[in-house]
Amino acid sequence: MPLLRSWVVSANAPDCSFPLNNLPYGVFSLNEEPAQCGVAIGDRIFNAAAAEKAGLLPLEGGPYLDEPCWNKMMAAGPAVWAELRKALISLLTEGSASRAVVEAHLVNGADARLHMPFKVSEYTDFYASRNHAFNVGSMFRGPENALPPNWLHIPIGYNGRASSIVVSGTDFRRPWGQLKGPNDTAPRFAPSERFDFELEMGTIVGTSSALGQPVSVEDADEMIFGYVLLNDWSGRDIQAWEYQPLGPFQSKATATTISPWIITKAALEPFRVATPPREFPLLPYLQEKRPLLYDIELEVGLTPKGGKETVLSRTNYAEMYYSAAQQLAHHTTSGCAMNTGDLLGSGTISGATETSRGSLLELSWGGKEPFDIIGGQRSFIEDNDTITIRGAAKGDGYLIGFGECRGTVLEALPPR
Repeated sequence: MPLLRSWVVSANAPDCSFPLNNLPYGVFSLNEEPAQCGVAIGDRIFNAAAAEKAGLLPLEGGPYLDEPCWNKMMAAGPAVWAELRKALISLLTEGSASRAVVEAHLVNGADARLHMPFKVSEYTDFYASRNHAFNVGSMFRGPENALPPNWLHIPIGYNGRASSIVVSGTDFRRPWGQLKGPNDTAPRFAPSERFDFELEMGTIVGTSSALGQPVSVEDADEMIFGYVLLNDWSGRDIQAWEYQPLGPFQSKATATTISPWIITKAALEPFRVATPPREFPLLPYLQEKRPLLYDIELEVGLTPKGGKETVLSRTNYAEMYYSAAQQLAHHTTSGCAMNTGDLLGSGTISGATETSRGSLLELSWGGKEPFDIIGGQRSFIEDNDTITIRGAAKGDGYLIGFGECRGTVLEALPPR
């Protein structure tokens, strides 16, 4: 698909993250004004909430944007999603007769504060990149036993904490927890010393499913409203002591950072790719009838306080072994109801090379191989380090960008 040209001139630049082809959804505020739903276009934000109120977005069944989140629109379903996108393209396309009235609802993106774009209902994190699972398994069990016996047959995941999901730009404190090294006779209570990032994609559930009713992979794909970048921060030393026998708990509860713009499936449609060949055929309920992954280039950088950024890794969402639709369909097999606003983390996305690993655990090989950054070395995150994840699908003369997923780890506070 070629670039769709907009009368918002900045949207037509080949390096612009938010061309007319994209139209991502977010929530913004100016100065002390209330937060409102907006759509990114070039270096501007279209105040979609105000436009809907003014009658520029007469969507059947609305209003949908009269609160500072996209959940009402998410719950409306694919037909309304398509209606909104069609209306936005019509208003913002080059030569639109509506330009004069639409311009009154544009604000400078640089002046806006971005907020959580939706209310998170529940959160599930998966473990669905084969390279990541193999790397981590090799560290602890050796390459011959790296993958658990179920891994090639089932999307593995755990239920996380919706309350600690934060928007990009939110700083947080290093967590405390029980730590026990291999030579320690007993655990101690201390700040995490092996704090890490996880480079992931987040999937946002739009329409809900019924309690007791599994859904197919195809129906699951229809339920998905869009995607964000996601960093599932991890206390590796806390995790090492707590994870047997039930898996991650406090080690993954500190924070999960998401990017502020929801990228829709419609924007990503030209970038669909198939999941990789299977070593063992998946059971029929998990098999996909069409490509359900996306070709999205990803990178993560680390910036120490007062220093320069070092790009640590570059990889691609296409490295996943299971698609979001497969993960979502599997989630419903027990009869578990999925709700509007549920968030699914893809699991750490790692490529096959050392420079495409999606976590410090892998990049430093469990801390045994410290690596250079500009002005120093790292094995794990130090206080005041900033981690920034970026992503974009690259089209013919345009980008479908996600914006930044950024967070800074501050010094741990002593417990009260």
